[in-house]
Amino acid sequence: MQILQAHDGRGLPDAAVLDFDGTISKLRAGWERVMEPLMCENIPGGADEVRSLVRRYIDESTGIQTIFQMRWLAEEIARRGGMPADPWAYKDEYNRRLMAEVSRRRRAVADGTESAADYLVPGARDFLAALRARGVRLYAASGTDEEDVRAEAAVLGVDEYFTEIAGAARATDRCSKEAVLRRLVRPGRRLLVVGDGKVEIALGREAGALTLGIASVDEPGYGGDGIDERKFARLARAGAHAVAPNFRKREEIFSWIG
Repeated sequence: MQILQAHDGRGLPDAAVLDFDGTISKLRAGWERVMEPLMCENIPGGADEVRSLVRRYIDESTGIQTIFQMRWLAEEIARRGGMPADPWAYKDEYNRRLMAEVSRRRRAVADGTESAADYLVPGARDFLAALRARGVRLYAASGTDEEDVRAEAAVLGVDEYFTEIAGAARATDRCSKEAVLRRLVRPGRRLLVVGDGKVEIALGREAGALTLGIASVDEPGYGGDGIDERKFARLARAGAHAVAPNFRKREEIFSWIG
């Protein structure tokens, strides 16, 4: 774990808000490889220039709701003189492509063909259990559709740890992460925000929370302590108090929390 900014060390939080995809779960690992070609297929322009633009945008927008990314796609198509489809249509197509592999992974875990551990960030389950054992209320907040987040938390066997699991509502652009954070923030309440994207870290800092970035390697089955350098850079820019590769050294994390 790398400590980037000092914090006040007031002890265990009353509540913790955790991002789900990439922070707890790897079931959706590789989503960028689905979104990139979808965007590149639709944006007018030279292939290399469009690919570079799309990769920069995906890196910058990691963690926001998919519909906002699809709105950017529609706006970029229009800006270049194209005729974009409805952003919701792009979201539906993205989900169709993405869910082909995600659904296979979910079925494989459910029927025992593959292990849930292969799709959990190392140490995540034990970290959640340790927080709950210490009386911390846990909330999962995701930009993924809520019914999918709930289903995937159940498949991985971590749903029992959460007081609430909040995801994106279908056909709306309500920001679940922001809504959960704003509901939890109270004067005198100590809040921990954990995630692998800049959105939740930035929201956490705005809310006065202690923020822990997880720069996990999104490769199913990977159990090492390597850091994704792109994630680390994003998390540092967003203002994370500390960044860890995963949750394996949970006692070190708890010592840092204070």
